[in-house]
Amino acid sequence: MLVLRESDVTKVLDGAESAVLDLVRVVYAEHAKGLSIIPHSVFLRFPDDPAKRVIGLPAASRGDRPVVGFKWIASFPANIDREIPRASAVVVLNSLDTGRPEAFLSAATISARRTGAGAAVAASVFPPTQTDRLLLVGCGAINLEVLRFCQEVFPDLTEIALHDREQHRGELFKEKARQLWPRLRYRTEPDLAGACREYPLISLATTAGSPYLTTDFSPGTTVLHLSLRDLPVETILASRNVVDDADHVCREQTSLHLAEQHCGHRGFIHDDIGSAVLRGDVSSAPDTVTVVSPFGLGVLDIVLAAYVREHAGDIPRGVQIDDFLF
Repeated sequence: MLVLRESDVTKVLDGAESAVLDLVRVVYAEHAKGLSIIPHSVFLRFPDDPAKRVIGLPAASRGDRPVVGFKWIASFPANIDREIPRASAVVVLNSLDTGRPEAFLSAATISARRTGAGAAVAASVFPPTQTDRLLLVGCGAINLEVLRFCQEVFPDLTEIALHDREQHRGELFKEKARQLWPRLRYRTEPDLAGACREYPLISLATTAGSPYLTTDFSPGTTVLHLSLRDLPVETILASRNVVDDADHVCREQTSLHLAEQHCGHRGFIHDDIGSAVLRGDVSSAPDTVTVVSPFGLGVLDIVLAAYVREHAGDIPRGVQIDDFLF
């Protein structure tokens, strides 16, 4: 059993943004071809504290990088007030021959970077009318990774607006981002409604449990709806909707699930990321708003974890436990 700590994982992935983007594109395309096995996620909830949840995501890939594994991720929003990360995660990779666990990885960085890379890939195939300005709503780990990867797909990105309900989090985010990417211009934006009408590319990565964002977006805007529960049904139905997998995203009271319950069908979903990657075209929509709502395919985590395991030996990183099972 190879055990990889969070520091080991980060060491492998830092500087590998281009490789991660390529990997995500391949996994999306393979999923569109039916080469993923992804059962529905399991949600463990706490009746006395509904904001908490722990999610289990089993997955397997039958594509270029065959792999099977399980991701277990906890989301405890109150951690933010304790000044520790909201989410923590692990991934177990199993042998395709024997089924035995072969690697155990800390996966908070894996989860955040596959989310950021997936959002950037989606934005690149469903681009806004302008790609030089980005609004980040929710100043946490996910939007930091969205910013990381959007710079890779949009080299002209220069202006970053930040909004968080807690102003000090926006300031902390700004300082960290400036240290990482000093060439960009940053501003905090207290007027969320106004910023949503102004910015052509928007990433929503909040802890919202129900729709709250009733503002209008300008035509040609691409909204990366990563937290999945920010937008009301009216906004969903008025937009061009893109998903990673309709069966996965129309669950657990997401905004698209609410829209499906309202309509009785999924006809408001227009496209999926994997099919767009396979087509290879750039699908802009200057006359409407594009909302990308990716549930987050567990196969992305598993394949990226396998990439980390593969390259950990180059450094070398990790702890090998030969007698883990017997």
